[in-house]
Amino acid sequence: MSRPSDHPAVPDDKIGVLLINLGTPDAPEVRAVRRYLAEFLSDPRVIEIHPTLWKPILHGIVLRTRPKRSAEAYNLIWTNEGSPLRAIAHRQAEALRQRLQQVSVHYAMRYGNPGIGAAIDNMMDEGCRRILAAPLYPQYCAATTATANDAVFAALARLRWQPALRTLPPYFDDPLYIGALAANLKRQLAQLDFEPERLLLSFHGMPVRTLELGDPYHCHCQKTARLLGEALSREVDVAFQSKFGRAKWLEPATDATLAAYPKQGIKRVAVAAPGFSADCIETLEELGIRGRRTFEHSGGERFALLDCLNDSPESIDMITKLIVRELAGWLPQQ
Repeated sequence: MSRPSDHPAVPDDKIGVLLINLGTPDAPEVRAVRRYLAEFLSDPRVIEIHPTLWKPILHGIVLRTRPKRSAEAYNLIWTNEGSPLRAIAHRQAEALRQRLQQVSVHYAMRYGNPGIGAAIDNMMDEGCRRILAAPLYPQYCAATTATANDAVFAALARLRWQPALRTLPPYFDDPLYIGALAANLKRQLAQLDFEPERLLLSFHGMPVRTLELGDPYHCHCQKTARLLGEALSREVDVAFQSKFGRAKWLEPATDATLAAYPKQGIKRVAVAAPGFSADCIETLEELGIRGRRTFEHSGGERFALLDCLNDSPESIDMITKLIVRELAGWLPQQ
């Protein structure tokens, strides 16, 4: 008969926070990009086409052609710290650890590394028995928020001892988010050496079909834009980027909007991407390089890509307050 001393001690319960973002390849190389895209584009939340139809296209066409182009794009933005998205995610987590010293803060990517399952394993090993999963997507979308939560639930499904779990709700119209965006963009706009005639807010695009099926993403983006325009006391334009495939996507398209501006007499623009919590290939390469090229080749004169919230003081203050609010009842009373 075993005695209590024969068993390992149960560690004291801890509270864990898992910051989740989309993902990135491990290197700006074709093989690493192909591996990353295979995982990303195999997610039925991302590509809502029956696997029988999609798999031959994915493996017969997409993964034979797209990795090379994507690797070239990643090479243009890769840093000494590696992928910009992963480097920023790391800094965000470090900053939050300083703010929330009674909480174990980790970060993970839905696709690629560090993975969600491994992060949860590490948190459980640390004794985290209450976990807040925090997908850093302000606007809810099944292809981002839902699939991040799916991965968290799947990781918990294989555990014998599951932690208590909470998930961070979308915060597209939260005063904390709108206030952080407004303060951050005001500061960046004031630092420009020209006055933009337009401020374009570019959100990641989605197929129109997702809206028709009930996804609230488009509405969330529009409300964010309206509230942000009011907070900035200026008119803003809204567009959607990153179209993929032949389906009809949300409009207007960012590239078409930038190409049309000079023909309308708009020669100086600033572009912000408020739907992204951290700069990544979609902001740095698609907007900052290709978007600039499109605008200037169409006759534009001055172009500025404004940083995402990243690990700015406004961002860390906002995320800290969102997390503390969601941990109500778990954190000790102050």
